[in-house]
Amino acid sequence: MGLETWPAKLVRDPELANHLRRSSLDVLLSVHSLYVIHKDILLTPRFGAFNLHPGPLPRYAGLNPVCWALYFGEKNHGVTLHRMTAEVDAGPIVYQCIFPLTETDTGFSVSLRCIKEGLPMVSQLLETLDENPARLPQTSQDLTQRQCFGRQVPHRGRVIWSLPAQHVVNFVRACDFYPFLSPWGHPQTHRGNLEIQIVKARRTRVHANAPAGTVGYLNVGGPVVACADEWIYVDKVKVQDRFLDTTEVLRIRDHLEDGGWN
Repeated sequence: MGLETWPAKLVRDPELANHLRRSSLDVLLSVHSLYVIHKDILLTPRFGAFNLHPGPLPRYAGLNPVCWALYFGEKNHGVTLHRMTAEVDAGPIVYQCIFPLTETDTGFSVSLRCIKEGLPMVSQLLETLDENPARLPQTSQDLTQRQCFGRQVPHRGRVIWSLPAQHVVNFVRACDFYPFLSPWGHPQTHRGNLEIQIVKARRTRVHANAPAGTVGYLNVGGPVVACADEWIYVDKVKVQDRFLDTTEVLRIRDHLEDGGWN
């Protein structure tokens, strides 16, 4: 399109601010970016810098808010467009949309929903700035409600079968961006020396009468694994970079290591 571009990592370099000032920049947009923009650059646009964040602020600031919301079993999620300040994800909220989550939602499906709901917000922002910037709504965040997440992954990325089934399934759903890469990877377990990554799982609501981590079989639905309270279906796994159906890997009476014990 004939537009000038630069490597994304330059937003961390204050020298970029001098170049942008010479460009008479009107507005800076950051859409689901993983880079923290230098504070000097945030001051260069005439109308300000704005970030589309795939989470409801102030409760889910920082990295991977979609993953964390699913991991914690939230019933709702959201996407927020806010003015950027030197503190990450802490600036005034311009627009926000909250939507319900279901038990079948995954990291991938919720991320898509954030895009679907968020892009009209960006369009509305640009229209308002073009027509009358003074009409742009801005609501300060209640930072006493703020949670800001970093690069950590729950349980060091391991499945703890001795937890309740809902907790285990939530962790798997939070990591499920299949067929794309997951920012958290997939929860790991071991059968002896074989590492198995759990890609897809769901609850059976059937009481487990075996030690946590035991592989069993119900009348329908294929192999199941025992958690603290019930069996869960494990529908897809990953072994050595190959996505496989569970029946290709797990056998009845196999025992999978519990990640909470090592």
